[in-house]
This record gives sequence, structure tokens and C-alpha cells, in this order.
Amino acid sequence: VATVRADEIGNIIREHIEQYSREVRVVNTGTVLQVGDGIARIHGHDEVMASELVEFEEGTICIALNLESNNAGVVLMGDGLMI
Repeated sequence: VATVRADEIGNIIREHIEQYSREVRVVNTGTVLQVGDGIARIHGHDEVMASELVEFEEGTICIALNLESNNAGVVLMGDGLMI
């Protein structure tokens, strides 16, 4: 029966953590049609789903709520002044 030492497990976990790289990639981009009263209308996000988080290029986070065939309404979770 093989035995595993706690320090060996710790070293393996530490190696995996050190080698971890979080890659961020843009999956879908679109165009802002209108912004007002904390809501933005966006076009070009054909795959966005209700309650999905959307991030604008300048960093404002939104929640997709009103999905229509050619645009989506998202609630801004910030001031959205740079949109």
C-alpha cells in the first residue's frame, strides 16, 4: 500500500496554483444604441441570455434583462459615463 505524505500533496497543489493562468477573452462584441436612466440598449449580442452579466469595453458591468430580436436592454451596475 502506497502512502502519500501531506507535504507531497501540498507541493502538488502549490505547483498547480503557480501554473494557473486566468485567460480572459472577448466572446461577443456589439454596439451601444442608447443609454439613459441606468439602462443601455445594445445591438450585436445575439447570444446574450437573460440575467447574464455584460461588460462594456471601459469596464462598466451590466445585467441583461430585456431581450428582443434585434437588441437587448441591460441595467447598468455603475454610472456608465464612459459608454
